[in-house]
Amino acid sequence: MIRLAKVLGALAALIALVAALTPPLERAELATVDMRFSVRGTQAVDGVAVVGIDERSFSELDERWPFPRTLHARMIDRLREAGVRQIVYDVQFTEPAEDPDEDLALYDAVARGGRVILATGEVDDNGGTRVLGGDENLAEAGARAAASTFPTDRGGSIRRYAREDTKLATIPALVGSRFGSPMRTSRALIDFRGPTGTIPTYSFADVLNGQRDDALRGKIVVVGATAPALHDVHSVSAPGDRPMPGAEIQANAIWTALHGNPLSTIPGWVAFVLALALASVAAVGVRFLGPGRGAAVAVAAGVVYALAAQVAFNAGTVITVAVPLVALALTLAVSLLARAVAERSARAQVSRYNTELEAAVHARTKDLAATQLEVVARLARAAELHDDDTGEHIDRMSRMCGEVALELGLSPTRAETIRYAAVLHDVGKIGVPDDILRKPARLTHDEMTTMRKHVVAGALLLEGSPSPVLQVAQIIVDTHHERWDGTGYPNRLAGDAIPLEGRIAAVCDVFDALTHERPYKAAWSVERACEEIERSRGTHFDPTVADALLTVVRRKTGAGAVLAVD
Repeated sequence: MIRLAKVLGALAALIALVAALTPPLERAELATVDMRFSVRGTQAVDGVAVVGIDERSFSELDERWPFPRTLHARMIDRLREAGVRQIVYDVQFTEPAEDPDEDLALYDAVARGGRVILATGEVDDNGGTRVLGGDENLAEAGARAAASTFPTDRGGSIRRYAREDTKLATIPALVGSRFGSPMRTSRALIDFRGPTGTIPTYSFADVLNGQRDDALRGKIVVVGATAPALHDVHSVSAPGDRPMPGAEIQANAIWTALHGNPLSTIPGWVAFVLALALASVAAVGVRFLGPGRGAAVAVAAGVVYALAAQVAFNAGTVITVAVPLVALALTLAVSLLARAVAERSARAQVSRYNTELEAAVHARTKDLAATQLEVVARLARAAELHDDDTGEHIDRMSRMCGEVALELGLSPTRAETIRYAAVLHDVGKIGVPDDILRKPARLTHDEMTTMRKHVVAGALLLEGSPSPVLQVAQIIVDTHHERWDGTGYPNRLAGDAIPLEGRIAAVCDVFDALTHERPYKAAWSVERACEEIERSRGTHFDPTVADALLTVVRRKTGAGAVLAVD
């Protein structure tokens, strides 16, 4: 049994290490890093600051984005006069301005600023850029271009910064080499100092007016967008649920580089040894202490290991957590099973029966789910065939709902549920007379009243279902004719009081109706339909959801192409 325990421990550790190469366990490991940041909390920040182009800057300066380059030139001069240590300008200047004097004013300010770092996301294969006319111009001005990009993990979050991007040094790596030492690795974990807002951030307008000179003197200052409307916010490892502006991510990465990349990850072989050690604890504990006390010892070992990992993280060492704990759990499970088999052989037969039963239930559940979705689709098509000879409106509209949900950042599971539920958005039309549905002219007041009853009828039809899809479908049926400004029906809901599912279905339903022929209208062009959606932002539609739909449509359309809405 001792030999068996050792074999089980080694096998579980090996399985866990192989599983570490898979996306689910990789994501789990990244999630543990995020948790460790949250437990550690906010840390001290020194030497860096952000000048944010925020909403207040637009109103106080009475400017629209993009700002004129003369305004950026004034900011560089303002920072130079304030005595900052390093100016990092996280705004891209790769294309020439319409007025050459604007470029000249910015160039002169950069030359006066001395060693200014200008951000870019466009780099050629040799690390060259077109910032302010190219690297030769920058060299004459004593400035440098640096890559503003960050590598992202499978979930789209930013957790590391790279030494270079296409042979061009990144902003944090360049700043680190200037004021510290060159980066020795190709990538490093960003030591986020806390949630969004931890890095001292000052309004662009205030700094331009000379109100923050004392706060910025002697610091490395990153100038960049912080207004959410500029869409430079990202998911990161930092604590809190708020996304972080790109300029603040740069500041955190710069702090990390200046302090020698304090978060270091243990080598893979050390992770294997730790996994093997934890796995052995579970196997030996069950062997000598029995299932109950052995499992308790294994759980205690896992808790102690997690606490030790947090202590090590606080000290700057990132110990692998998911892999050793998975190895511990696997070994514990296998050890308990082996113990049970050794003590009562009859349990093996019960276990096999339970496994087969579980597989059968899973298969049956899967079949029932597929059948449920088919019934939903057929029910929706039965209603839609009153209004659409082909019944294809529900397919087009529901697919668009799923794509818009993904564009809004919803999880794939939730987006898929919305997609399937949206096919029932007009299920209540099954009770509307054909002469009203197919009338090739504007409906009378009484006919419109009859038509609008399909919303309430459809919601009542779906009410009380235990199915998640039908529950979401009821929400969509009940709210997809509500309007953002509160003038919709049947309940005159407004703004965020309208469920997100209903807001998504509303804009997708209208867009499909506009771009396809109906008994009472001809099909509009995609361009005209997009203009109508733009016009109705903030009145008929949630502006954010409308923007997401337009993004999806334009991505499908491409420059000068025709959208394949069918």
